[in-house]
Formats: sequence, structure tokens, C-alpha cells
Amino acid sequence: MNRVTNLLNIKYPIIQGGMGNISNAKLAAAVSEAGGLGTIGCGTMTPEEVEVIIRELKTITDKPFALNIAITVTPYVESLLELSIAYDIPIVSLSAGNPAPYIPKLHEYGKIVMAIVASEKHAIKAEAAGADIIVAEGYEAAGINSALELTTFTLIPQIVRSVRKPVVAAGGIGDGKGLAAALMLGAEGVQIGTRFIATQEAPFHERYKEQLIQASGTDAIIIGRSLGRIRRVLQTSYVMELLDKEKHGVSAQEFNRITSEKHHVLGAIKGDLENGFLNGGQVTGLIQDIPFVSELLEDMMKTARQQVSAGLEQLNSLSSSR
Repeated sequence: MNRVTNLLNIKYPIIQGGMGNISNAKLAAAVSEAGGLGTIGCGTMTPEEVEVIIRELKTITDKPFALNIAITVTPYVESLLELSIAYDIPIVSLSAGNPAPYIPKLHEYGKIVMAIVASEKHAIKAEAAGADIIVAEGYEAAGINSALELTTFTLIPQIVRSVRKPVVAAGGIGDGKGLAAALMLGAEGVQIGTRFIATQEAPFHERYKEQLIQASGTDAIIIGRSLGRIRRVLQTSYVMELLDKEKHGVSAQEFNRITSEKHHVLGAIKGDLENGFLNGGQVTGLIQDIPFVSELLEDMMKTARQQVSAGLEQLNSLSSSR
């Protein structure tokens, strides 16, 4: 066990990303039951919609899970915080905004707070505000992304050197080699999203899973850069139309409309790739199968151990050859 597994009361240091409005109880429960930390992402859902998911999740598992609140995305921050208290959710992750105003109240009720950041500066501020775990998300990640464009491989060691709280790596991680790499960079766990889409328990449209299997790493592309609204998605016909609109000077208001969670749901849940989009990180290039969540986590841990061992053997060999 390490600080992340101890704090979160989980077996493996593997956390599910939020997933916005396509978040659901079935996948979150599967992750928690398999020894990781399942997460309910609130996105732009109303508190009433989120409450339904929480209630369902609590009937499926008694293992710990988290509630992710994207501060500048949802208009219901205070109500969602109250839900975490009312339903005794032990862990809250705060993203897309300044977590400082909300951490004292969460600590008052005994919550573990994870702050998702994309720079060393923001990590230092989150720690100073009282965050218990810093989740450092690199630019490889799916969905809404930071305009700073720092990659996971460079971001993690910068943050590890600057904070004392445990760091979790996110962005571009979806297998045991990625887990091993994150640990070697100084992280104490990983947060993954895209890889969990392509699992047996994930209740998403088969077209979504097929796209992930067929896609290469270069098929996870950025939209919204010209508008400062960066989002990494899979290349589909709808996304190509979005890029064309952006090229011809779409307004920020119109871009927000055509990339709203409504269109995310159309793509991911309905499989309507002509009118909706699919979030996807660069880890798509590594996805080749659709395992059960428990198989995925067990394989990640096994492969990570093997990779670390192989790396140590190489280092020892290099040392002894001199």
C-alpha cells in the first residue's frame, strides 16, 4: 500500500476519471469493486440527476467511490457539495477551477479532497488550500483540456518536486507500462478515463468502443484551440465538421453549443456520430481489446510489476558492465 491507497481505502492506486454527463453507476461500481476508485462525474447534470446515479451506485457496491465536480462547468457546485455530504461520499475531486473555497467545508465533514491540476503553479496553490491528493493531468488526456499543453511525462516530475502531498498522474495512461512510468516519475497512482470506456461493464454505445479499438493515437485530435476551449476527441465525421466551422471563424457561443454535453451524449450513448462526438485521449493507440474492469486492473498491476523489475535489471546490468 502507499499514501494514495491508504487515503482512499482502495486496493490498487487506479482512479476512474469523471467522464462528465456520460458518467454512470455501472462503470463506477465496477471500478470500485475491482479494487480501484470509481467516480461519478457531475458534468452539467442537475443535482437531481446526479442523486439518481449516487443512489443506484450505493445499491451496487459498498466500496469507496468519488464525486467529481467541475467547478466552472456546473452551475450547481454548492448543491453537489451538499449531495456528497448527504450521501456520505468519502472522496470529492474538484476540477476545472479554483478548489480553495470548497476544501474547508469538505474537510469539516471528513472528506478526502482531490484537486485536478495542469501545472506546477496550480498544484502548489491546491496543496496550500488543503487538497489531500494532487491529480496532475497531462495534455494527452481526453475531453476538456488545459491550454497550457504540458504533457504528462514532463508535468509529473515538476509537480512531485514542488508538493509534499501524494500526486496522481493522469493523461495518456491506460496500461501497466503507463502505471509503472507514472510511479517512476514520482506519482503514487494514476487516473484513467478513455481506457475504461473500452470495457465490458461500460454502458456506452458499441460504436464508441469500436472507434477506440480501431483508432490510432493520432486519431485523438484537438478542437477549440483557436477559441481557447481545448477539447481532445476522436476523429469522426461530426468532429471534422466542427474543425471546418472553427477554420471558418465559428463564434465562441456557437462552438459551445455544438460541443455541449448534449452532443457528447449523442455520440457516446446513442452512437450518433453524425450529430455527436466522442471524447478520447491519445491512449487510444494502445487500446486493442474490451476486457472486464477487474481483468484490466489486475493486468495493469501485473504488467507494472514486470516493467519495474525489467527496468531495474537493465539499470543493474548497466552498472555492473562498467
